[in-house]
Amino acid sequence: MTKVDRRIRKSQEAIKAAVIELMSEKNFDDITLQDISDKADVSRGTIYLHYVDKYDLLDKLIDGHIKELSEICHSVADLDWKESIVPWFTYLEQHYLFFSTMMASKGAVQFRNRLVEFLNEDFKEEVHLSQARKSGLSEDIILQYVVMSYVGVVEWWIKNEMPHSPEVMSEQVGALIQMNLG
Repeated sequence: MTKVDRRIRKSQEAIKAAVIELMSEKNFDDITLQDISDKADVSRGTIYLHYVDKYDLLDKLIDGHIKELSEICHSVADLDWKESIVPWFTYLEQHYLFFSTMMASKGAVQFRNRLVEFLNEDFKEEVHLSQARKSGLSEDIILQYVVMSYVGVVEWWIKNEMPHSPEVMSEQVGALIQMNLG
């Protein structure tokens, strides 16, 4: 993997931070590239060097966080539910501004859909191996129930300004998932 020039990385980080900050202030549809370039203190040309438009920027921002969450999932695959969820909630806590902005803005639908799609893939194997399917329940329904419950709890936690620590959330959510997947 090639190392990205420090100036390029700084510009990209400034652009990403600017769009997140702007989204916390106003609707994504109302944000212009000029707003982003002003907030990031870069030229519009610099933005175009890295992104096709603001939608491409949002896509890449979401992709980056989904990729990080995916890497976390793969790194904790051998742990039990409760232990494997701690790094997830810790990551969400560390990137609170991004996740709270995504859940409060119009970008939320796009982000939520991508998160659900990712979790469907990630939980599919666990549901397939679960004891719950022996009760005659459809794997598809079990999967949707677990994924949507998980997303709903994450949304609640973030929208309520994280009233519990990542460890408490992991303990609670892990126990609930374990009960549902037996």
